[in-house]
Amino acid sequence: MGHIGIRDLEVFAHHGVYPEETENGQMFYVSADLYLDTWDAEHTDDLNTSVNYGTVCEYIKDVMTRRNYQLIERAAGEICEDLMINFPKLNKVRVELYKPEAPIPIPFGTVYVEACREWQNAYIGIGSNMGDKEKYIRSAIQLLSETRGIQVEKVSTLIQTEPYGYTEQDEFLNGCLKLRTWLPPEALLKRMQEIELLLHRERKIHWGPRTIDLDMLLYGEEIIHTKDLCVPHPDMINRRFVLEPLDEIAGWSWHPTEKKTIHQLREALNEKEAMES
Repeated sequence: MGHIGIRDLEVFAHHGVYPEETENGQMFYVSADLYLDTWDAEHTDDLNTSVNYGTVCEYIKDVMTRRNYQLIERAAGEICEDLMINFPKLNKVRVELYKPEAPIPIPFGTVYVEACREWQNAYIGIGSNMGDKEKYIRSAIQLLSETRGIQVEKVSTLIQTEPYGYTEQDEFLNGCLKLRTWLPPEALLKRMQEIELLLHRERKIHWGPRTIDLDMLLYGEEIIHTKDLCVPHPDMINRRFVLEPLDEIAGWSWHPTEKKTIHQLREALNEKEAMES
């Protein structure tokens, strides 16, 4: 991966908590690190294969001056996201935002914050067994695609499956999605839960009927165990309704704890089920 660096871009702006900061303004300095594939640019000498850092500087200035932020953390995050949206060749952006005139009553050099955004691949299981199942699923996909920082890159075939766990309910329609996202796992989970609520998901019975179900299966090759989130999904290797559509869109993706590809996990489940039948 290549790297383009911008150092100490001067921008006069009006960010801050105190009235005098928003009224009088002050000088800020922005440094940015842009990560992208520069192989073609290195070998063709063609600007169209890279990113115009002059244009990047104009975008940074625009973000810094189009509105006032109380926190420089927010301003730095907005710069990262604006660059990721407007320069699709970028894989990762890191921004340092310096505020040397911050209202601190003792001598200091400068104050700065750092923000970073990086595209990651995430795989989501999606399902419904109430009402117009396909409509609920398509609505959830649309809401995900409209979320800042999420791109829906692949949608598997939807398959009809028997209920899992609690079996006294209607059949499910299930599938899997490949997302490209800069949202961290916890923020992605929060957005998924918001979409479930928007589509009238009710949690009355464990594994019970639902208008929509969104499960985070994989997030890059991260291994996460918190009170609210376990990734990889702990039961995905036992679920045909997960592995079959996931194999369709991500057969050679790696499961970081099982140390196998999704295709290998599906084959292993096939063998297990054949032995049990």
